[in-house]
Amino acid sequence: MRILLSKRAIRTLTPRFQRLWSTHSSFSTSGSGGFSDDPKPESWKTMEGLLRSPANFSPLSPITFLERSAKAYRDRTSVVFGSVEHTWLKTYHRCLRLASALTHLEISPGDVVAVLAPNVPAMHELHFAVPMADLILCPLNTRLDTSTLSVLLQHSEAKILFVDHHLLEVAHGALAKSDRTRKTPKLVLISQSNDDDDEDRSSSFDSNYSFDYHYEDLVKSGDSEFEVIKPRNEWDPISINYTSGTTSRPKGVVWSHRGAYLNSLATVFLHQMSVSPVYLWTVPMFHCNGWCLIWGVAAQGGTNICLRKVSPKLIFKSIATHKVTHMGGAPTVLNMIVSSPAGERKPLPHRVEIMTGGSPPMPKILAKMEELGFNVSHLYGLTETYGPGTHCVWKPEWDSLSLEERAKLKSRQGVQHLGLEGLEVKDPVTMETVPSDGVTMGEVMFRGNTVMSGYFKDLEATRKAFEGGWFHSGDLAVKHPDGYIEVKDRLKDVIISGGENISTVEVERVLCSHKAVFEAAVVARPDNHWGQTPCGFVKLKEGFDCVKPEEIIEFCRDRLPHYMAPKTIVFGDLPKTSTGKVQKYLLRKRADEMGSL
Repeated sequence: MRILLSKRAIRTLTPRFQRLWSTHSSFSTSGSGGFSDDPKPESWKTMEGLLRSPANFSPLSPITFLERSAKAYRDRTSVVFGSVEHTWLKTYHRCLRLASALTHLEISPGDVVAVLAPNVPAMHELHFAVPMADLILCPLNTRLDTSTLSVLLQHSEAKILFVDHHLLEVAHGALAKSDRTRKTPKLVLISQSNDDDDEDRSSSFDSNYSFDYHYEDLVKSGDSEFEVIKPRNEWDPISINYTSGTTSRPKGVVWSHRGAYLNSLATVFLHQMSVSPVYLWTVPMFHCNGWCLIWGVAAQGGTNICLRKVSPKLIFKSIATHKVTHMGGAPTVLNMIVSSPAGERKPLPHRVEIMTGGSPPMPKILAKMEELGFNVSHLYGLTETYGPGTHCVWKPEWDSLSLEERAKLKSRQGVQHLGLEGLEVKDPVTMETVPSDGVTMGEVMFRGNTVMSGYFKDLEATRKAFEGGWFHSGDLAVKHPDGYIEVKDRLKDVIISGGENISTVEVERVLCSHKAVFEAAVVARPDNHWGQTPCGFVKLKEGFDCVKPEEIIEFCRDRLPHYMAPKTIVFGDLPKTSTGKVQKYLLRKRADEMGSL
């Protein structure tokens, strides 16, 4: 298959995206995984009487979901945040005005607009308004430190940065560390508070930090009759999402309008969302664009219940007040719910569907969630697969099994969803599919329309990820006789903590920068709350025997996002092979023997 861009599309793309798309304009999905200049002719052109025109073809884009909902569900509630409620028609008009205002801010088609904000209405609106203005959204992780944010802002070349008032100081800190030779992005302040939350209502931004525009002023200044700028090619980029722990070499995953459209619908299907669901936002909207459900809920005319922060009290209150039907979250959220004091819980008015990803649900957690009235389903995916890529599709005959057996089945990653063409477990060297015996391990590989377009500014990494015509996930898994896959390990020793991926290489680099550290290795240690946390094994230099673990931990917290910093430090020699390679499997065993934190 050859991906073709119209001349008009190429002309309007900024130079940096011309570079990106030129690498894909002749990409082939053949077995070689290489590039082809001799594609096969499109078969429909050989049939007499056929014509492709605007009457029967238009580029796929999730922004069309909003346009439809403004008609089909115009008076239904789209967003709830405290006392703030919008209908779908109002949301549509606000997004039109914001898109209109963006086009007047000295910005060009194809430029990047970054946003640093929690789950507030503005974050929801920006997912539509930014692409409606022919711009590319870049949601940033609100848990990152100023150094990491600075790197990502520079790498993305963002022209505008929308920032929540709670994070204005962090944004200024990040910009202060940026390359002075580059123009600083314009700052737009978001100050939306939940008046049902005393802490949020009483907070305000520090007036010592400046900004260029206020979010609501931009919305008011725009034109509600603005003509949406549709993508000229459905392969045009809609979003750049940075993977976690990539300060040394940022990996900006580029999504297309087509992929976002298809994955939004696929996620709606696997979440079993009917018309007008009520979705509680316990998944960060910055994380894989909220698993594509910002767009997906719009497709079904649902109601988005926004939460600035997640707590058991607010979860149960929201479910009772708004009759929530669906929600999602990392295992941390499930642990938070089942561990909450009885006084913070309220009886559920109905069964609530909750999707979880990352590490599989533990039997005790699953049993308690079911007892409380939740039905837990398990999905799996990566940023490179637009978030959810597989789903452990439940079978009716499994309902009669014991809790332990059900939990074991639910822990599997399952099969690909409707948006993907293929999911296989393969030998990464021979590219042969492993036997479906539940024992033989291989690498999880994806192919299809909901796989990323590539890594921004990193053609080498893109080529490597697509070797053999499949996307290489870096995860090791087995394939069971029924075709369901089960992830067993990580090729790159990634730690999953509270739904966030932590690169051990990044943590080790910081550890080794401490003056007392001779060498270090990081593995995962079980944690009752976060699932896993980094555990650092450190060999000290001679003369530094008085250094305490707490000092090393604090050193890392000062240089890394806190969730990436080790929670445990163990001093001693590192086990190695005869060639000097650290034997991490022995360290993982030691960390497991320590037990959960």
